[in-house]
Amino acid sequence: MGSRRAARSGGPAAPPRPPSPALSRRTLSRRTLSRRALLAAGAAVALTGCGASAAAPSGPAALRVGAIPDQDPEVLQRVFGTVADAVATALDLQVTYTPVTDYAAAVSLFRTGDLDLVWFGGLTGVQARLQTPGARPVAQRDIDRAFTSVFVVNAATGLAPSGDLAALAPLRFTYGSPTSTSGRLMPAWFLREAGVDPDGFPGGPGFAGSHDATLALVASGTYEAGVLNAQVWRARTAEGAVDPAVVRYAETPPYADYHWLLHPAAAGRTGVPDLHDRLVAFLTGLPPGDPVLDLLGAGAFVPVQPGEHDRIEQVGRELGLLR
Repeated sequence: MGSRRAARSGGPAAPPRPPSPALSRRTLSRRTLSRRALLAAGAAVALTGCGASAAAPSGPAALRVGAIPDQDPEVLQRVFGTVADAVATALDLQVTYTPVTDYAAAVSLFRTGDLDLVWFGGLTGVQARLQTPGARPVAQRDIDRAFTSVFVVNAATGLAPSGDLAALAPLRFTYGSPTSTSGRLMPAWFLREAGVDPDGFPGGPGFAGSHDATLALVASGTYEAGVLNAQVWRARTAEGAVDPAVVRYAETPPYADYHWLLHPAAAGRTGVPDLHDRLVAFLTGLPPGDPVLDLLGAGAFVPVQPGEHDRIEQVGRELGLLR
């Protein structure tokens, strides 16, 4: 995994760079904080499970960054550790990346204020905003305005690439995470539009948990077909990491997906009143080729427009994934 490219990026990871003398103290502090943050996150998860919230800090604190775990943990650590370092340097803040165990934990920790800035998918972002009044979208990648999913099949099915989703109905089928936009929500909606019951696959649909896990389960034959984030599919294909037993079958029309979301208490917690505006300026001002953009597979970050995820919310309600 150390040599695997960031799946969402479709591009190689930036080579490690030695810390400059001017940053060495901040970096050392941040790494120490990161270890403490991991312990704190574990405590926060335990408290959340007991129905309690972590105590609020008494003064300015580190900005805690999180992300939905849609890929292998090592890939996410490399991508969002780099993002945390870049934000820390640009905004002169202490910033930590805190991994989470599943999509629901990311939404829960954001709601309780244990995460300040989270990289959400379309559906989890809507869930987080509905559960956290005052949460504000920060930015999205240029590619997130027209994201897609790829349906894959095991070669033993004998199916050739086609736009006919009805042919998938009799197959053992797996989604990714239950609340993934590209691995469940929108594929289920397009299946239903094609006349396929998205929950009616033989034995019921599976939930692999991540896009990488979906590829592995279809390759092994545990499931005959599945669906995943199109960018993960392209990145893994470019790496030569896709098992020959897995064949691309169809791709969905575009929809809006990933974006950064800022907790309403983050500005007060970190002591940066204009934190939202500074984050927007930093992300949308990144030049082409910046390591953060490369790792996230983007040409640029752009503002999130009002109503951009209304369709995601509507589909989520129609499929019973939002209440």
